[in-house]
Amino acid sequence: MGSPNSTGPLTYLDPVTVSRLKNMEMRARLVVEGFITGLHKSPYHGFSVEFAEHRLYNPGDALRHVDWKVYAKTDRYYVKQYEEETNLHHYVVLDTSASMQYRHAGKLSKLEYGTYLAAALHFLMILQRDATGLLSFDSEIQTFLRPRSTMRYLREILSHLERLEKNVSSETYTGTARALHQVAERVHRRSMIVIISDLIEETGSQEQVIRALRHLRHRGHEVLIFRILEKETETLFNLPDHPMILRDMESGTELSLHPGQLRKAYTERMSELTETLKRQCLKHSIDYVELDTGATYDKALMAYLNRRKMLH
Repeated sequence: MGSPNSTGPLTYLDPVTVSRLKNMEMRARLVVEGFITGLHKSPYHGFSVEFAEHRLYNPGDALRHVDWKVYAKTDRYYVKQYEEETNLHHYVVLDTSASMQYRHAGKLSKLEYGTYLAAALHFLMILQRDATGLLSFDSEIQTFLRPRSTMRYLREILSHLERLEKNVSSETYTGTARALHQVAERVHRRSMIVIISDLIEETGSQEQVIRALRHLRHRGHEVLIFRILEKETETLFNLPDHPMILRDMESGTELSLHPGQLRKAYTERMSELTETLKRQCLKHSIDYVELDTGATYDKALMAYLNRRKMLH
């Protein structure tokens, strides 16, 4: 889809560029516009790029509903729409626990990266006239905004995401399994559940997370996971080869170690846990996408569109 260093809309697929924008609505809009620019050059078809609050003017429509600002820009008549029938219901489920504030070598924390991705996904969902809602969690659900399909509601969600990014507590631990079970119990209508999390849990808790994911599937939901990691340190364990003290961001526990002596064991264990998670996701028809905090957003947005396309 092009380099994030190129000029023009594609630049805004780069998370560092996005982080410099002044607010969440601008971030969401420019990421999606950059993505759509790339889509026009791709073989993907059947994607609507019209805004959900507009449709083309038809003879007989009241002229007072024509959006003249849009006409001035496009030389085409669009009618403002204030309510729209929806095709699908979505929930973006965002992990805001303390571990998501980790950045180390990354220019963005996992939470910043995940929040901007969530904003872009909400924007893209509204463009498709779908209903979208927001759930956030740490040890349990903290935010529950039910899906709606208007641009006005989108702005409410984006404002909430902006507050989450700035005001998250540094003392919250992850309870992904508990939170996802709560989602399964509280979301009654069949929906697409998009989970944004590092999925970093206490040792031995991965099986509980897998059970919670199965619970969502048992309830009839489509599930898409975006796992956000700072690849250099969390996946590859590329820390300096000298003694250091590492501190757990959630428990505060400190551990003295020499990374070079543990790197092989760490990466093997991380790979083993990841492969187990991937196998279980494949087995239960759950899409799993791993993203580095430096990765451009087009991979994630395309993964979402591909999953949505399968539902029709």
